[in-house]
Amino acid sequence: MTPNTSPASPLEPDDKVSAWSLIKPYWVSEEWKIAWGLLVTIIAINLANVWLSVKFNTWNGEFYNALQAKNVHDFPHLMMVFTVIVFAMIILFVYGRYLRQMLGFRWRQWLTHRYLEEWLGDGAFYRIERDRLADNPDQRISDDLQSFATNTLALSLDFLSTVVTLISFVTILWGLAGALNVTLGGVPIVIPGYMVWVAALYALGGSYLIHKLGHPLVSITYQQQKVEADFRFGLIRVRENAEQIAFYDGEATERATAGNVFQRIRDNWWRVMKYTKRLSFVLSFYGQVAIIFPLVVASPRYFAGAFTFGVLMQIQNSFGTVSDSFSWFINSYGSLVDWRATVNRLREFKRVVRASHLKESVSPATAHGGINLHYIDEEKLSTDGLSLALPNGTPLSQIRNITINPGSRWLVRGPSGSGKSTLMRALAGLWPFGDGSIDAPVNARMMFIPQQSYMPIGTLKAALTYPSSAETYTDDECREALRTCHLDDYVGRLDESGHWARIMSPGEQQRLAAARVLLHKPDYLFLDEATSALDAANEARLYHLFTERLPKAAIVSVAHRESLAAFHEETLDVERAGEPVAA
Repeated sequence: MTPNTSPASPLEPDDKVSAWSLIKPYWVSEEWKIAWGLLVTIIAINLANVWLSVKFNTWNGEFYNALQAKNVHDFPHLMMVFTVIVFAMIILFVYGRYLRQMLGFRWRQWLTHRYLEEWLGDGAFYRIERDRLADNPDQRISDDLQSFATNTLALSLDFLSTVVTLISFVTILWGLAGALNVTLGGVPIVIPGYMVWVAALYALGGSYLIHKLGHPLVSITYQQQKVEADFRFGLIRVRENAEQIAFYDGEATERATAGNVFQRIRDNWWRVMKYTKRLSFVLSFYGQVAIIFPLVVASPRYFAGAFTFGVLMQIQNSFGTVSDSFSWFINSYGSLVDWRATVNRLREFKRVVRASHLKESVSPATAHGGINLHYIDEEKLSTDGLSLALPNGTPLSQIRNITINPGSRWLVRGPSGSGKSTLMRALAGLWPFGDGSIDAPVNARMMFIPQQSYMPIGTLKAALTYPSSAETYTDDECREALRTCHLDDYVGRLDESGHWARIMSPGEQQRLAAARVLLHKPDYLFLDEATSALDAANEARLYHLFTERLPKAAIVSVAHRESLAAFHEETLDVERAGEPVAA
């Protein structure tokens, strides 16, 4: 459907939905003051931690020198300094983590509200499901946004802290280790700050090796997130349709289906294990060697008497810190893999939400412009040259020109599969595939009642008043609507919460949908087999109610029962394309 008020947006290529375009909006949003305030506080805490680490490194040298010299006099003072430093580091660590969690959740909360608005706005959620543009949007909004906010914040702050730590300890290590004098081919060579260069080469070599072995994990992790979500969704479907499955005795089939989906999880997980094993070997080797490596490199100058044992301990500590800083990529590789996979899923979701008209605009069924919906300032609904098609362009049915005036009653008939329900979707603006135009009154209240109406989980009153809020109608109005539609057993249960699609029978659900109609009083009412689960007497009663309570409303019914013809003055026969259409 291409409404004249909102033309379809072109699909954005991958490079247009960057990681930065996902990160930036929150930091320039209406919450920017709180966000930046928390971020600056967290950064200040991180810098204070780096300063304390420098102080601890200095203490380390003094402590081991005191032990070597058996200096009893300085020992209590050094232990007091140690206590102060460690206590301060603990306080900063706790509050730094607390504030980081607070900022991460606020970011996630803001992103969730924004993504929900985009997903549920302008019918994007329906088009994404109808055209299968993205899998598991629920997971992307719930899990991926949480992971994105938390990991982005953690990686960014850790990287900043690492850079500051690196600068601080490179200076210390450069001064402590001094220069290395070597002779190559009879030529003396002086390497200033040689321990810094050794740490850098050690870390960069490890980073290169880790990336070479681990980069396939990005796509594998992306796939793992997808198959896990598919498996969870399948289990939810079993829970939601437990009764139908039990009636069909379909447990074996569902078990086999779930097993097949889980097999995909298993196969992909073996790939995760394969690459994780390789990484674990390299990371473990790298970490263990890093313990002894600085002592081996610094020992010649120590044994030559260039510095004391305390300085050697400082060098080891500084080398470890510098090496860890240079190894940020290695240490964060797992988080980076998860973060990249999450970003890819959110980029894909962002593109399809923004451009959910894409499939409509390029489909063979819309090659001539598709079905155009125009809102006009008149009290009538009309079609002109309307033809319905499948998304692949296959003609479905040709609809003769009709005009639906206020108070008119139309019965839509035709064999199954001819396109009756598709016509309802087109009139609702949900089906763009085909050609022609629909003119709809701009201010008219329209209500479409499918064969199985949506029943939200919550109070009965909320289910009855849907899509309006429960506060829109008084309890007395709701009770009267329930009694009128022969739902007397539910009159006293308005405030009861439950899964009403499971609690109520199909016939009761259709009567509840009729009660919704009586509450909302639409100007145009479209009923798509909305009374098929009712007996003839209850069906006739509801149509009498609609006629009496909604005398000025236009009613369009899709039905197979001939008995409903008595409640309609006009008839629209719908036939499959290529078959004769009745006048």
